[in-house]
Amino acid sequence: MQEFKLNKFTEILTKYWGYSKFRDLQEEIITSVFNGNDTLGLLPTGGGKSITFQVPAMAKPGICLVITPLIALMKDQVENLQKKGIKANMIFSGMTFREIDLALENACFDRELKFLYLSPERLGTELFREKIKGMKVNFLVVDEAHCISQWGYDFRPSYLKVADIRELIPKTPVLALTATATPEVVDDIQNKLLFKKKNVLKKSFERKNLTYYVKHTDDKYADLLKLAIHNKGTGIVYVRNRKKTVEISNFLKTNKISADYYHAGLEMEIRNKKQEAWKSGKCRVMVSTNAFGMGIDKSDVRFVVHIDLPDSIEAYFQEAGRGGRDEKRAFAVLLVNETDRSKLAEQVDISFPPIAKIKMVYNALGNYLQIPISAGKDSTNDFSLIDFVNTYKFDVLTAYNSLKLLEQEGYIALTDEIETPSKLHFIPNREYLYNFQLKYQKFDAVIKLLLRTYSGLFNDYVKIDEAFLAKHANIEKDILIKYLYELNKYDILEYLPRKKSPFILYTENRLDDRAIIFSQENYRERKRRLIIRIEHVLNYAFSNNKCRNQLLLLYFGEKNPYRCGVCDVCVQRNELGLSNFEFDSILDKIKELLSEESLELNVLIDKIESDSERISKEKIVKVIQWLLDHGKISYNKHNKLKWAHIIY
Repeated sequence: MQEFKLNKFTEILTKYWGYSKFRDLQEEIITSVFNGNDTLGLLPTGGGKSITFQVPAMAKPGICLVITPLIALMKDQVENLQKKGIKANMIFSGMTFREIDLALENACFDRELKFLYLSPERLGTELFREKIKGMKVNFLVVDEAHCISQWGYDFRPSYLKVADIRELIPKTPVLALTATATPEVVDDIQNKLLFKKKNVLKKSFERKNLTYYVKHTDDKYADLLKLAIHNKGTGIVYVRNRKKTVEISNFLKTNKISADYYHAGLEMEIRNKKQEAWKSGKCRVMVSTNAFGMGIDKSDVRFVVHIDLPDSIEAYFQEAGRGGRDEKRAFAVLLVNETDRSKLAEQVDISFPPIAKIKMVYNALGNYLQIPISAGKDSTNDFSLIDFVNTYKFDVLTAYNSLKLLEQEGYIALTDEIETPSKLHFIPNREYLYNFQLKYQKFDAVIKLLLRTYSGLFNDYVKIDEAFLAKHANIEKDILIKYLYELNKYDILEYLPRKKSPFILYTENRLDDRAIIFSQENYRERKRRLIIRIEHVLNYAFSNNKCRNQLLLLYFGEKNPYRCGVCDVCVQRNELGLSNFEFDSILDKIKELLSEESLELNVLIDKIESDSERISKEKIVKVIQWLLDHGKISYNKHNKLKWAHIIY
């Protein structure tokens, strides 16, 4: 029976995805969840997470619910499934009540619908809780599962609603997936998702083909240019702000490097064109904020460069991991200088405005969106941060970080900027529509054109192209749109014109700002954990005595990770002519001895020699000199060596 199931999984993989075999660990995760086990799958970026739930869902009757906060990725996966002939739908903030209601109805009654993607803030609504009772759910998938943990780097309180949903579908197994999680977060995910028993399937985060390199430089642009010239393949350059994406891409183009820029503020059509040019190889280097790269299926990225320090090791690891997915050699390069240290430290105060200021932003938000006190729960509201801060004279970073903290306390939910195409849906049945056409002849031609051009208009919302329709109707586009709005008023159809906007969802009714309970304990704890994450980033960027690969793998809890031999630290150590074992043994002994007391050079050498006869004095001296050169040890005023306690 088990063999039959495995063959079935491979058959589905080949039929819909065109692969003849699974990647490492995919099959184990699929088998585990298919057999009804709550499962946490840890797969690094590019490890093929989506296959681990899409394949078993196709092998079992019912619908798979997928919880994900990444709307752009959600849309991408739904469109890819639809292209394969697999019925899939999604529900996210920004959809109308009628859209959401119809999507949930289809999830209950359309037996061909296999996947329903949901943003986590929809889980707490009464409408969803009522509708899920009528669904035959085969699997509950929680993507980006680290978001459920307050100890994670991207906590979202709406994820905590997943546990409540489990009570409504108690026999449905959960598959939690993430690319980055520390051991503490791994345990927390399973506890928060009410796993019946601990079950973690983990692929090592080790990337043997990816060389990590930190370059200390006073001229980042010059070093970036050298790297782009030396590495002929495709690359990504990550920066913190939109202005810098334009500046650096222009610098590269001036120096004859094919480059472009990308950020979330660009129109969707422009972003798509830029992304496609990069994927096809017409553009070689993309300079971007972290908006670029999520879910992009491009395996031959040869280098990923960070111009600015990331906020966390998790973010760096995910972004760097977009290099070398084809298993060929790729480079993850971090360019740093001393000013980066102070800039990142400033992030702590910027990220945590005073609580009084946060309450002021909350009150202003309610006024800006015209939401009365004690109202607004589950309402979705178009929101322009720039217009908001200009209206109330807030600093943009103060306002943004205040909103993020309000989200973490569960008062609101934020979404990224979403661009939705024009859609429409016929509301009445065909008989009613026919009678309407007889009564109102002026709409007859437009209704017939819609029905001839698009299918499924009575069952769901369908994307439309107003310019295409106007051309075929031989009328101006504005006139066509006027007809659609009029039909909307008659309740013949619901027309949703194209728009682009971020949204704010009120997860609770608006409160008087004096009634907001902002936990001082949570506030201090989140600030403390941000400081810890920043210290880890600074340690990675400014330490120079431990292999970069080891630093990353130890952070994610891997035991005894290997020294890669090819990162910037390893290359310098290799020049000493010592084996890994010899260098580490001498280093550990020096640290042990100097942590206890300061010692003269000859005394230190004698102590190490007496402990290990096989290590020569020459090798001990080489390691001591290396540690002196890298600031790990130094001489005190008594000319004795001491261990340098560096605080990052």
